[in-house]
Amino acid sequence: MPLTLSERALSISPSVTLAVDTQAKKLRAEGLDVIPFAAGEPDFCTPEYINDAGKFAIDAGITRYTPAVGTLDLRTKICEKFHRDNGLEYNPSDIIVSNGAKQVLFTALSCLVNPGDEVLIPSPCWVSYPEMVRMAGGTPVLVHGCEENNFVVTADMLAPHVTEHTKALILNSPNNPNGCIWTRADLQAIADLAVEKGFYVISDEVYEKLIYDNEEHVCIASLGDAIKEQTVVVNGVSKSYAMTGWRIGYAGGPRKVIKAMASFQSHASSNANSIAQYAAATALSCGDVYIKSMIQEYDVRRKLMHRMLNEIDGLSAQLPKGAFYMMMNLTKVIGRSYKGTVIDGSTKFAELLLNEKRVAVVPGLGFGDDNFARLSYATSRSNIVEGCKRIGCFVNSLD
Repeated sequence: MPLTLSERALSISPSVTLAVDTQAKKLRAEGLDVIPFAAGEPDFCTPEYINDAGKFAIDAGITRYTPAVGTLDLRTKICEKFHRDNGLEYNPSDIIVSNGAKQVLFTALSCLVNPGDEVLIPSPCWVSYPEMVRMAGGTPVLVHGCEENNFVVTADMLAPHVTEHTKALILNSPNNPNGCIWTRADLQAIADLAVEKGFYVISDEVYEKLIYDNEEHVCIASLGDAIKEQTVVVNGVSKSYAMTGWRIGYAGGPRKVIKAMASFQSHASSNANSIAQYAAATALSCGDVYIKSMIQEYDVRRKLMHRMLNEIDGLSAQLPKGAFYMMMNLTKVIGRSYKGTVIDGSTKFAELLLNEKRVAVVPGLGFGDDNFARLSYATSRSNIVEGCKRIGCFVNSLD
């Protein structure tokens, strides 16, 4: 038999966000001054009270295997969080803890999707959603939102794409890459559609704490018993508590789904890191003061980046309502050229911007819309000012 790779592995595209971030880090390692607008990672340090909890766990010998689904203490804290923040009643048997929210998402899809099943994904969307669906053997069905509606995909827009093969919808609010938020009314209509047509909702809420302008985060599972029984709510500590490297994500959902996910995970990876689980339980117990100050700083950066981008002739951006991303509209610069090289889409724009001006942005093509680039404002105000100046200089030099 030929020594080949699996067709599934060969069909998966690498993460464009990680690829850009890797290239930017390579240039920085070479001593170049690169402005980092690419990575979806808080630039804040993990709070000391969480670090102290991790150190305590090491000193106390909390360094052994835990149950594959996570420690009872952490799952109890997660139940308390769901009750406090989302009005959801779960018990620890309805909860699973994994190595980051990304693993939770992949495990959920692996346990719900069969070959031939379709998964609806509002677009622009996080680059990993379609690939995860393919890895699970399903077919991603992207439903495109428009900038004029802040990229929100409504139930009326989803309905024509629902077929007898529709198994699930991946919902991400607040959204990566565009920062949009689904309102309570939007979510109620989607919940009604899901219950009527009989498909699951995987609700990725890792950015739920990062909300601006007095907007409301609503968890779709809180809108009734019927939709709760069809929803897997995914969250984690990476974004809200600046704990990306700790790799703790979790989900609450119907017990039969969580049970299947637990069996899958027990063979795929066993438990998440025991020390990080202990620290995550501490984070969920007393992090509101820290989160509030972080959101205030993100809000300042958000407004600063929005103002500076919209001052550049040929570029524009909507003011996002959540997360820490902004979609920069490239429509008016696509087709122009830089030193003889035509910008034929977001990938070429991002490539030239990084190589010529040392600003790292992520091509919108990877998120499903080639007319945009994604910028993260999870970086310092000085970086935002300097980076936007460089972008303006680049655009102003185009033919």
